[in-house]
Amino acid sequence: KQQQEEEKKQVQVREDEEVELRKLLLPDAQNLPLIPPSAIHFNFISYFAPDFMKPGHDQYVYRHANGLCVIGLASTHVAFKDEGGITAVDFNVGKSDRSGIKVTGKRKKNAQHFESNTALCKVCTSDASYIVRCCVKGSLLEVNDRLIKQPGLLNFSADREGYIAIIMPKPADWIKVKASLLSLEEYNKLRQTG
Repeated sequence: KQQQEEEKKQVQVREDEEVELRKLLLPDAQNLPLIPPSAIHFNFISYFAPDFMKPGHDQYVYRHANGLCVIGLASTHVAFKDEGGITAVDFNVGKSDRSGIKVTGKRKKNAQHFESNTALCKVCTSDASYIVRCCVKGSLLEVNDRLIKQPGLLNFSADREGYIAIIMPKPADWIKVKASLLSLEEYNKLRQTG
C-alpha cells in the first residue's frame, strides 16, 4: 500500500512538471501581443538624430548587437512632407559616387571612413532636394543602391527596405555619438508620434 502511495506521488510530480514545462514552452495566447515585434524591433536598438544639421532632417540609426548601424530617413523627415514624396535618390555626392563602393572580406577592405556629418546621398522630391548624412562616424560598408532604381521604397518602407546605408563605427566613436542620439521613446515624445 505504501508503495502505491509513493508511485501516485511520483506520477503527480511528473504531471506537475509537465504542466510547468508546457507553460514555459507554449505561451498563453491571451498574453501574446496583437502584432508580433518586427525583426527591426527585435534585433536592433532604434536611435534617432532629429533635425540633423538642419531643421526637419530627422534620421534613424538602427544599431545591431554586432555593432553595425543601419542609417535611414525617419518617418518625420521633411522630405516626406513634400507632395508626391521622394522621386529620386542620388549617391553621387561629395568627391565620389557612394554607390560605387565595393567592400570586400572580413576586414572590410576599401571601406571609406566618414565623419557623422558626411553626405551619403541626396534625396529629391518634385520641388526640393535634401542631403542625407551618416549621423555616425565610421566605415561605410554599403549603400542601398536599390534606391537608385526604386526611390519609392523610401515613401512606403523607409524604415526597412528603404534604408540608406550600413556603417560600422568603432566602439569608442559609437559611445561618443550615442550620447547625441535620442532613444525611440525620447524621439516619440519630441515628435509626438507613436
